[in-house]
Amino acid sequence: MMDAPLLPLFILLTSLLAAPILFALPERAAKLRTAINLGMAALKVALVGSLSLKVSQGVIYDLRFEVLPGLEFKLQADPLAILFIALSAVLWLITTVYSVGYLEHGPHRARFFGFFSLCVAATVGIALSGNLFTFLLFYELLTLATYPLVIHRGTAEALRAGRIYLIYTLAGGLVLLLGTLGLWVLAGTTDFVPGGILADMAAENRLAAQLLFVVLIGALGVKAALLPFHRWLPIAMVAPAPVSALLHAVAVVKAGAFGIMRVVYEVFGIETAQALGVTAPLAALAGVTIIYGSLKAITQDDIKKRLAYSTVSQVSYITLGVALASPIAAVGALAHLIHQGLMKITMFMAAGNLAEGLGVKRVSQMDGVGRAMPGTMLAFTLAALGMIGLPPLAGFVSKWYLAQGGLEAGQAWVIALLLGSSLLNAIYFLPMLHRAWFRDAAPEGAGAPGRPRIGWMLAAPPVTTAVLVLVAGGFANAPFSPLEWTRFIVAIEYQE
Repeated sequence: MMDAPLLPLFILLTSLLAAPILFALPERAAKLRTAINLGMAALKVALVGSLSLKVSQGVIYDLRFEVLPGLEFKLQADPLAILFIALSAVLWLITTVYSVGYLEHGPHRARFFGFFSLCVAATVGIALSGNLFTFLLFYELLTLATYPLVIHRGTAEALRAGRIYLIYTLAGGLVLLLGTLGLWVLAGTTDFVPGGILADMAAENRLAAQLLFVVLIGALGVKAALLPFHRWLPIAMVAPAPVSALLHAVAVVKAGAFGIMRVVYEVFGIETAQALGVTAPLAALAGVTIIYGSLKAITQDDIKKRLAYSTVSQVSYITLGVALASPIAAVGALAHLIHQGLMKITMFMAAGNLAEGLGVKRVSQMDGVGRAMPGTMLAFTLAALGMIGLPPLAGFVSKWYLAQGGLEAGQAWVIALLLGSSLLNAIYFLPMLHRAWFRDAAPEGAGAPGRPRIGWMLAAPPVTTAVLVLVAGGFANAPFSPLEWTRFIVAIEYQE
């Protein structure tokens, strides 16, 4: 069933057209800027809801035009795109509320929200890309749109972080361009197709196919923060809290992980990738990254850097689930795309609240902050326990399916990996919760009574996403849950 292609285009335009308007608004037009931001974000959620319903009924959206002979700009709305675009739309709305409260009295708000909107537009474009060429265009737009957000504060530390971010991501982009050209030469197309497009070519030229896999996954691994391309991520934590939340939950790292899914499932196809012998090394690399990120997180006193290394570890669960080449592990990987986003955005917004409300930026300063900011720390606690994998929270569901998938694939080491990772998660998260809830604040410490507090636009967003962490885990088997949608996707990608 084919429907008009305009709905995905409208969704893309909600943030793409909002950007120049937001750039043009004067700093003093705070109410109009807020109305545009929230109005467009709410409109996007409504449009994505309508699109999701249509796609679940079998409607196909396909918009394309030829850029060069044989090379198309192509947008398509398939179930995998819907998964990513729904995450982007919902968390954009919540993060916009948080950003308005966070930057209420800050400078350069027009510039910030303009690039913020462009960043979301690029993410939506990545989700809707129907081929690797279109994906590459939005992937590079995402790099350019997020750089000004990373250096927003304009300090020497921020400018250094921005330079490192650009070096890594532009280098990854150039390699992705090389891989895209290679794919076009070898396959004659860059389309994303369930089951892949390279089976015949891989059978004839195994070495070229293996090299292409290494090039594409290496390029995407930069944004996905796979070892050894992860270094930019903890350094970029100098960015304002809403940017950190967006980078870790929706935009940059998820764009890399989502790209790995597209390449493995719809460029190579899981059977071809297995036959080439490239999935096992990828699973091993993901496993090493999971442990490395957690070990580094333990040593960080800076709250945001501890969370950043946690992201290095947690996002690699997605790559692990894809590389195990098991339908059940794929369900865990896809579900973790959503679940990790909900948990990590909660933690970064809570960290921002601790910094704004109490001046707390380090783990060693967290004594008594639970009593000073109970709502924020309750949200942080739920997300942290979810990251550890405590049932019935969202993180438990992801790990449960990844573990089953490991057994299904005959890879029992995955069980040990997940148990070890959960133990390390507990080692770096539980001391934070202990300090917050069970230690007394020093009389003049950050958690002492009478310290400045935060407004509702900062307080409500992390509580909202923490509730979603609980709902996504507790009602994982309900119709229209993220888990149910991932089963729908896996049935298509594995052609069951």
